[in-house]
Amino acid sequence: MTNKGKVYLVTGAARGIGGAIAKKLLEDGAKVVLHYNQSVGGRDALLEKYGPGRVHPVKADLEKPSQIDALWDQAASWQGSLDGLVNNAAYMPSTLPDAPLAQWRKDWASVMQVNMTAVADLCRYAILHFKKTGGGSIVNISSRAAFRGDLPDSMHYAASKGAMVAFTRSIAKGYAKENILAYTVAPGWVLTGRVRPKLEAPGNEFLLDEVPMGEAAPPEEVANIVAFLLSGQARHATGATFDINGASYFH
Repeated sequence: MTNKGKVYLVTGAARGIGGAIAKKLLEDGAKVVLHYNQSVGGRDALLEKYGPGRVHPVKADLEKPSQIDALWDQAASWQGSLDGLVNNAAYMPSTLPDAPLAQWRKDWASVMQVNMTAVADLCRYAILHFKKTGGGSIVNISSRAAFRGDLPDSMHYAASKGAMVAFTRSIAKGYAKENILAYTVAPGWVLTGRVRPKLEAPGNEFLLDEVPMGEAAPPEEVANIVAFLLSGQARHATGATFDINGASYFH
């Protein structure tokens, strides 16, 4: 089995982990609907390299349900069908309990909307689509925080990613007989353009002390696992979670 010729929708695919996933799938011969919102990141470089026949950028704000609907419609109609969905886009503001109540509620609502409700909406569309086409694959990008929690300013993020794990397992259990497969990938620290400055800032050396390997994972490692799961070479792993955290489980 292979990704060559397949069509995938990847959210948050203009930079970081999503950008690496899109790049890897394109290298494997797939066609990618590249979702982005505020940051174009490497969108134009991928479009220039692979052309509009292989890359289809779609802008959508995942906080707005109507734009989620439009994103799916454009993705599914581009080549007439989709073989897989990768939910990678996420939102992670810093919100402590002593923040003003209005800000607290706003941030929690936004995090749950982008990180879980939008994921649920897109997975719903994918399930209905795959039931008609004979099957497909879903990979949801969760986080190490889903299992060990996060810092007090990121409790909403950890909660959303924990919900994602249970949701993905429910899809796997409910639709395996219809050849609809669902996997979770849960990274820890990943050396993206957003994370690198934080890890390299003076005084933040302690952040990697909890990682036995002593370093953040390159985003390409996350992309490699996602591409492998989408390829159909591990069908019976449906429902499983794949950790990429340098063995930093409990610290």
